[in-house]
Amino acid sequence: MVTTFYPPRSFGGDAVAVQSLARALVRAGHEVTVICDDDAYRTLSGRRDAAPPEVDDGVTVHRLRSVFGSLAVGLTQQSGRPVVHGRTLRKLLDEGRFDVIHFHNVSLVGGPAALAYGRGVKLYTAHEHWLVCPTHVLWRHRIEPCTGRECVRCQLHYGRPPQLWRRTGLLERHLHDVDAFIAVSAFSRAKHHEFGFSRDMEVIPGFVRDPGPPVRRRHGEVRPYFLFVGRIESLKGLDDVIDRFRTFEDADLVIAGEGTDRVALEQRAAGNPRVRFIGFQTGQALADLYSGSRAVIASSRGFETFGMSVIEAYSRGVPVLARRLGSYVELVEGSGAGMTFVDADELERAMRVLLDDEDRHARMGERAYALFRASYSEEAVLPRYLALVHRFRSPAATRRRSPDRGRSPACESHPHVSLHR
Repeated sequence: MVTTFYPPRSFGGDAVAVQSLARALVRAGHEVTVICDDDAYRTLSGRRDAAPPEVDDGVTVHRLRSVFGSLAVGLTQQSGRPVVHGRTLRKLLDEGRFDVIHFHNVSLVGGPAALAYGRGVKLYTAHEHWLVCPTHVLWRHRIEPCTGRECVRCQLHYGRPPQLWRRTGLLERHLHDVDAFIAVSAFSRAKHHEFGFSRDMEVIPGFVRDPGPPVRRRHGEVRPYFLFVGRIESLKGLDDVIDRFRTFEDADLVIAGEGTDRVALEQRAAGNPRVRFIGFQTGQALADLYSGSRAVIASSRGFETFGMSVIEAYSRGVPVLARRLGSYVELVEGSGAGMTFVDADELERAMRVLLDDEDRHARMGERAYALFRASYSEEAVLPRYLALVHRFRSPAATRRRSPDRGRSPACESHPHVSLHR
């Protein structure tokens, strides 16, 4: 697995999805190595501490780190090549003799040029829209969903320098190095093609491990709350949700996560005891938050490729209230496991239904867990992933692949690179 971020030094659901897949493969008897970029995490988080010890879960993790830090990250972002870490990355992939090399978010760990490194079946999962969008998220100028390219102006609004490599055809030249591209929803596949991505894409959703049948909690003993889990950014659409809780007094809003807009949204909610920001949560604490909530609110106004918080809620038998947009439509609308909304008025009506109609809430919770088991659990999704791998590992597929595909090109590298494992 090659990915820019990997837990616990990560920010969003894409890293969680990579970890879920890596651990599931280990449980299925495979050997899994993850290569991620500690320079990128340290640069974007502002933290300078060493990575914590790796969890003993059977996954081998290599965290790339150099004395150049943010300079290494900037060079990759601008050139589309692993300028500083190229030699180390190529050595790991070549010497590992991997049967499968699976690329995820490679934006800062190597860029498009990294797709040529190593040999074996090569897969790429588009957890975000980086293949067609320099800012990854199709959230134009940080204020609206993207309906047409204004990429240079948009990147400047994000405070990022335009990526020069996107005008050179570098990505297009390396698409042939990948055997199969994976979208995590049918919506994401359609959006990639709408914005000009030329390759076919398999649809394989994200998944989490089944925690077991949900524990039914008796409501009424504690004050009910609705839960948001995710990055606190403008595109997540929390502003009108927070505003509605100024007048909605029958439940609380609990917001779990961190992000660049947390301070602004905390100021927006100032003086309202019904809105609580509790920061980034993980492990049992996060599981308990899901299980205790009346429903999870997925409020993004952007084109989300998938919703990890949606399926995590389903895995706990918790309904979801999702904005009627992007992949949320296929995850929630018509599922019987939740409801969708277009504005705060519809959201309030849905919240009142789940607070007042105990039988309907219970049915939605039961449907949520059944849907999770059938479509978004490890047992449901991992066989689909392995079937894709075996399709390209077959003798016929091997013969069809170009003998030069996967040959590592010469790349700039630097000797002052350390490997933290």
